[in-house]
Amino acid sequence: MATTLDLHTHSEASEDSRAPVEAYLNWIRLRHAERPLDGIVLTEHRQFNRDADYRHLEDKFGVMVLRASEVETNYGHVLVYGVNEDMLRRFDFANIRLDAQELIDEVVKMGGLAVPCHPGRPNIGLYEHYEKRPPLENVVAVEVLNGGSRKGEDERSAELVRRYGYSAVGGSDSHLVSLIGLCATRFAGAIRSVDDLVRELKSGDYEPVDFRPRRKPVPHAEAVQTR
Repeated sequence: MATTLDLHTHSEASEDSRAPVEAYLNWIRLRHAERPLDGIVLTEHRQFNRDADYRHLEDKFGVMVLRASEVETNYGHVLVYGVNEDMLRRFDFANIRLDAQELIDEVVKMGGLAVPCHPGRPNIGLYEHYEKRPPLENVVAVEVLNGGSRKGEDERSAELVRRYGYSAVGGSDSHLVSLIGLCATRFAGAIRSVDDLVRELKSGDYEPVDFRPRRKPVPHAEAVQTR
């Protein structure tokens, strides 16, 4: 059974978001025909919201809510899935200068997976760092579709996928309710827990999906001769 998840979202637990989780789930229920999500992954900035319990909201709206983190490293921002106590003891997620290679290697040993996000974005993406330093080792996947990308950013992310053979995921990077689910990842397998998510991310059997509305082409203006 396939599963479609928005792998990159921020609720009001992140300092730059005002989006309540309940509002996200209600929006998904209302817009399911346009954005057919089975669930979301909350990736709060520089923290892991370990005490949050969304089971009553999952039951109310029929949408799965998983938790992860977005941390900052010397190679840009990275999503960490499968966060556990070992990782929280090993790394200070509030540190904005985490060593990316160490994070990627240690998170895997501790049962999770680290995925660089919006790699085509200036300053905080992998692409620019690769122009100055050697590529990271043991990267499994990168976020190739990001709902907040500006022109050219997703294209640079796709170039990294082609060049290095990474798997590709998608996420909305939503900080506003109406943006939830604009980009997501469709997994071939069933996902019911964070452990399932990490297993499927490591399998490589998934693809990014883009639910952003397409702009209608602007018709060419025809020249009018005047006398």
